[in-house]
Amino acid sequence: MVEVTVTPSSSLADQAVQVVVSGLAPSQLVTLRAWLMDEHGERFQARAFYRSDEEGTVDAGQHAALGGNYSGIWPMGLFWFLQPDSLFKRLVKRDVMGSPFLVHLEVFDGLRLVLGQQDEPLATCTAERWYVGPGVQRVPIREGRVRGALLLPPGPGPFPAVIDLFGGAGGLIEFRAGLLASRGFAVLALAFFAYEDLPRGLTQLDLDYFEEAAELLLRHPKVRGPGLGVIGVSKGAEVALAMAAFLPQVVATVWINGTTFLYGNPLLYKGLRIPSIPYQTERMLFTELGAMDNSAIFADPRSPACSASAIPVEKIQGKVLFVVGEADRSFNSKLFAQLATERLPQDAYRLLSYPGAGHLIEPPGSPLCSISSLRGSPLPVVWGGEPQPHARAQQHSWQEIVQFLELHLSPTPAIKL
Repeated sequence: MVEVTVTPSSSLADQAVQVVVSGLAPSQLVTLRAWLMDEHGERFQARAFYRSDEEGTVDAGQHAALGGNYSGIWPMGLFWFLQPDSLFKRLVKRDVMGSPFLVHLEVFDGLRLVLGQQDEPLATCTAERWYVGPGVQRVPIREGRVRGALLLPPGPGPFPAVIDLFGGAGGLIEFRAGLLASRGFAVLALAFFAYEDLPRGLTQLDLDYFEEAAELLLRHPKVRGPGLGVIGVSKGAEVALAMAAFLPQVVATVWINGTTFLYGNPLLYKGLRIPSIPYQTERMLFTELGAMDNSAIFADPRSPACSASAIPVEKIQGKVLFVVGEADRSFNSKLFAQLATERLPQDAYRLLSYPGAGHLIEPPGSPLCSISSLRGSPLPVVWGGEPQPHARAQQHSWQEIVQFLELHLSPTPAIKL
C-alpha cells in the first residue's frame, strides 16, 4: 500500500518537516502535490516529479525532484514553492490563533501536468502548519492611541520584547509576531495606519506614536526591560530605523528591505520635522503582466537634494541587522543599507545581502511573492525575487534574525511543538 507521511504532522510554519512516500514500485515515476486554501478561499499549490528508489520510496530530504515547481533536492520544496492558482495573490496567515494552514499532500502515479477531480491519488495526508506554539496568548491592544496585538509566550515571564512592523499595506499582520512569540519573545504586532480608528492612509510618520507603543510594551508585567527590539520590512523597516535613531528604548533593530531616508512621508517627533523626498511616480513602469514596477520612483538618495531627508543613523545607540534582497524590485535596498552602514561604527551593525532574493523576505514557509495586489494601489506591485535563492535567503535570514534578537535581548528558550 502506498503511503505518504509528513513528520511531524503538526509543526510551526517555519520548522522543517520530513516528507516520505513509501510502498511504490522501484523506479516508479510519481507526481507529488501539496495544496492549501487560505482564509479567503484562494488555493496555493506546488507539484514536483520524483522517481522512487529501489526500495519504492521517495524521500524529499534525500531524493532530487526531476521537475515541477522546482528541481533538485529541496526537503521543504512542496511547502516553500507553493504558488497561487490566481495571479497576484500573497499567502498570509491572518488568524494566527484560531487555526493552522492545512497542507494537503497527494501522490499520483506518473507525470501529471494537469490534475482534475477525476485524478485519484495513490495516497494522501494532511499537515498542520501553525503560526503560534502551544500556550501562546494573544492580547488585543487598544490603549491610548496604540492599536495592535500582543503575542505572549506561555509562562510568567518576564520575556524580552519586540515590536513588529509591516509596510505599505497597512492594517495588522501577526504571523511573524506569532512565530517570534513561539521562541520566547513578547511581541507587539503594531498597526500604524488602515486599522480600526487609525488614519486610513499614511501621510506622516508620527514617531511619538511609536514611542507610546514602546513605553506601553515595556510597562507590561510580563516584559523584561529596559530595552526592546524592533523588526520591520519595507516602510516598516524605515520606521524601525527611525525608532532606533531617536528612541533610547530600542537596543536591537532588524531592518528588512527598507529605505534609510524618508520617502513620501515626513517624520515628526517632539517638534522635530525631517522632510520627505517626493515619489517620482511618473517614472513607474508597467510589466507585461500589467503590474507596477516602482523601483525607479525613488530619487537617488546620494543626490545632495536628498541629504536633509536621511534618517540620522549616527544617533543609533543599539545594534542593527540589515537584511537585503538583491533582487528587490520595490527599491534599491542594497544601496540604502550601504549608505546607512557608512555612517555607523563597524561593531554597530551586520549586513546580510542575498543575491536573487526579492523584497518580501519573510520567515521560511512563506513562499516567494514576486507580484501581488496591495491595498490602496490601483495595480498589482512587483516585489521581485527568484524562487530558489529567495527560499534560501528566507531560511538563512530567519535563523540570523532570531539569533540576533536572542543575543541582544536574551530570550527564554523556544517552545517545542
